[in-house]
Amino acid sequence: MNNAYTSPIPIKKTNLGHALTSEWTKIKSVRSTMWTLGVFLLLVIGIGLLAVAQTDDADYVDVPFTIPAFFGLILGQICLITLGVLVTSSEYGTGMIRTTFTASPQRSRVLAAKALVFFVLAFVVSAGSIFFVGLVASGAHSGPGVGEVSWMDTVFKGGLYVSLLGVLALSVGSMLRHSAGAITTMLGLVLVPAIMPAFLGIWSSTEKLGEKMEKYNAISSLAEIFKIDSSLEGGGGGQLLLLVVVTAGALAGAFALLEKRDV
Repeated sequence: MNNAYTSPIPIKKTNLGHALTSEWTKIKSVRSTMWTLGVFLLLVIGIGLLAVAQTDDADYVDVPFTIPAFFGLILGQICLITLGVLVTSSEYGTGMIRTTFTASPQRSRVLAAKALVFFVLAFVVSAGSIFFVGLVASGAHSGPGVGEVSWMDTVFKGGLYVSLLGVLALSVGSMLRHSAGAITTMLGLVLVPAIMPAFLGIWSSTEKLGEKMEKYNAISSLAEIFKIDSSLEGGGGGQLLLLVVVTAGALAGAFALLEKRDV
């Protein structure tokens, strides 16, 4: 006689799709997402439209129409960095990460889902805001020689750069498991390379290092992506590649530590 119990509830094997759905539900239902993305949009679009109103046609002869969005992104990137950290570290702070890993024991799948959902959301919001500012600028300004500089590539590269910064922050948040510490670390990574060249240029032995920092820091990278200096070539390709490598390394470290440490 077979007395084996059969559950009437259908059992399905979990997959990455379930983890993505779970992480999307989390990220869209917390206030921090709405606040940080709201401030990001306010900075990029608000400052961008103010810049559009204060410029004339001649200002767009040698630069792309998206140039006003650059000024908002300098500050707005901090919002995506903060949100990236909170996506991972906030669950450790509240202890909810235990529930997450109980429901999905494959930890690497959880982190992958967090990174994918955050990256797509950050890229759509950032690229969309840059495109909107560029669209308004192109509609407000016209004239001889205006609009000859391509600006659609700045939408993709600018959105990609700040989104990767957010994923880097997400990885740091996963490794440190502490919101304040991870945000401080990321602010140091973004701001210190922008400040240090002024000091490193004092001594000849550190001058070369200062020049590299000046070229590859976040602000200079965005400036090259948005073609602030027409004498520069490459459109920020080297800076994007470096950020991809650094972000991939940090994400790999986060995956490795996730499997080795207890919750």
